Amino acid sequence: MTAALMNTYQPLALSFTKGLGTRLWDQAGREYLDAVAGVAVTNVGHSHPRIVAAISEQAGLLLHTSNLYSIDWQQQLAKRLTALSGMQRAFFNNSGAEANETALKLARLYGWRKGIEQPLVVVMANAFHGRTLGTLSASDGPAVRLGFNELPGDFIKVPFGDLAALEQLQRQHGERIVAILVEPIQGESGVQLAPAGYLKALRGLCDRHAWLLMLDEIQTGIGRTGKLFGHEHAGIAPDIMTLGKGIGGGVPLAALLATEHASCFDHGDQGGTFNGNPLMCAAGLVVLDQIGKPDFLKSVTDTGLLLERELQRLSARHGLGEIRGRGLLLALDALLCVRQVGGLLRVPPGQGVALGVVEQALEVVIDAQHAADHALGAAAHRRRRRFRRRPAQPGGQRRPADRRAGNLGRGDERRGAIRDHARHPDSGRELCRHLQCRRSLDHPAPDHRHG
Repeated sequence: MTAALMNTYQPLALSFTKGLGTRLWDQAGREYLDAVAGVAVTNVGHSHPRIVAAISEQAGLLLHTSNLYSIDWQQQLAKRLTALSGMQRAFFNNSGAEANETALKLARLYGWRKGIEQPLVVVMANAFHGRTLGTLSASDGPAVRLGFNELPGDFIKVPFGDLAALEQLQRQHGERIVAILVEPIQGESGVQLAPAGYLKALRGLCDRHAWLLMLDEIQTGIGRTGKLFGHEHAGIAPDIMTLGKGIGGGVPLAALLATEHASCFDHGDQGGTFNGNPLMCAAGLVVLDQIGKPDFLKSVTDTGLLLERELQRLSARHGLGEIRGRGLLLALDALLCVRQVGGLLRVPPGQGVALGVVEQALEVVIDAQHAADHALGAAAHRRRRRFRRRPAQPGGQRRPADRRAGNLGRGDERRGAIRDHARHPDSGRELCRHLQCRRSLDHPAPDHRHG
């Protein structure tokens, strides 16, 4: 990574130059199967011909004017989204964090107009809503909040799924509470589903106390769970919903949708230079066209069931953890020799992914797990041999190094095995094979001169 960039990311040295459908190609022309989808963004695939055509055409017509003027593409997209969601108003942003920031601002204004001077928003433990100061305040977890101790207040946190805690909160602070902000599935904390009936109970609680139910659908929206919006599985309707990631197909687009009752912004209360500009909205319209095609959402459900079933088999065969999620937002608790966060393998392929592609991805994951198991066994064997060779100290006590080896937990042992395996001179090609899609000879690398 160049020294000119701030050290906010830890990217791999791997760099891609071309994408098509579910495939990516690096600078050397090697082909990869993309099971990340730009972190749940390229949901209809890389370089989708209709998105390419829409962006190219729009770039030749008009890129940007600002919201000082009416934008036809923005009005079309707002009309489509409100009709699909059953809501009445839309506001466009450039990222999911901005959309959530807008939702929090709208909730505060809603409370102020009800005469509540210090309104409170209820948020969930282990939630993640973004990295702005406001959304960070509504999020949980020391990793994202470290170094930002003095955050904006007026948030109350309760355990995700705990209705009794919400009832207790209502008795203590009911007169100040104006909204509940919740993810239908908590993505960043490990794809944690809301308990059965929880979202419906939240809807009832908000109705009884005139609170706004605000759903963060940045990860669950736009078809990822097999429904257009994740909350549809619960049979409810929110007052405010935020969308992002996949809605733009790769361009920076996000949206806040709201009911008429919750839409209390007036002129000048919110704005943004690039919000809903012609290019982004043109791409968003094409994404909705693709997801709205017959059988598209059914294919998400069917492919997700296949993926979940095969991950269950993989977990049972190798003694891994549980599989959680819905549709194509799934997680497997695992320790694999692939890059991961906290032992969690997240599987967010694009919704347009075919069954055959998922099967091929599963082969790669299974190969990786076999290599991890092999590495674990080899490393454990080497440790046993080292232990047998070490002479005992006077008095029969082991040396400090042996004591440390004897105290290794299984997780530490597995991670050490993977590191040892990665250092082995013969392991490079094998490990690359786990991450790199095997390419047949009749599918040569593409001509990189064409986009």
